[in-house]
Amino acid sequence: MRQAVVMMAKAPQAGEVKTRLCPPLTFEAAAALYRGFLLDTVAKIAALDTAQPVISYAPASGEAFFAEAVPHWTRLPQEGADLGARMHHCFTQLLAQGYDHVLLTGSDLPTLPLYIFRQAIQWSASPQIDVILGPSEDGGYYLIGLRAPCPALFMKMTWSTSEVLADTVRRATRLGLRIAYLPTWYDIDTPADLTRLHAALTQPYTHALHHTRAWFALHW
Repeated sequence: MRQAVVMMAKAPQAGEVKTRLCPPLTFEAAAALYRGFLLDTVAKIAALDTAQPVISYAPASGEAFFAEAVPHWTRLPQEGADLGARMHHCFTQLLAQGYDHVLLTGSDLPTLPLYIFRQAIQWSASPQIDVILGPSEDGGYYLIGLRAPCPALFMKMTWSTSEVLADTVRRATRLGLRIAYLPTWYDIDTPADLTRLHAALTQPYTHALHHTRAWFALHW
């Protein structure tokens, strides 16, 4: 079975990433933090040796950064007018290339444990599961897995709201799709999340977050 694990990411440019952390962070510090998230997530996905790692990146001008950061990964520029269109494009591109299942995740969940990715990969081989969802505490989702393109899950969705997961589940249920849920997790968007992240760095499951830990050593 050919599986792909995709990380959707932006180039870590000041003023373009993690701006909800500014203030208290400067745009430059927020971009440096996001770069740490990216590199730590890259290391985590690279440990999944049964799946092909893929980076779906924006903007197109960020190609040089990602070519250096993940030279051996498949790299796909994001295409589409909104997040849903970009996600759907990523699924259709990879499934058309012969992958049997695609898992798509974000780049701002540095504490997400490796075992959750492994669970998703295990479930992706099950013919009894059509959709894999990783719920976020904010009402969205941090991971979605599909074995076939499903535009209805992405088109005309109101993104960045607390109803994204619920709306996705309603749409999937109407289509008769069978859903498997991963553990609920959290991403890093607000100053309160940053404080939570700093506290989490004392936990054993975050010991491999070398880049994120280095950022805190310089900025916290």
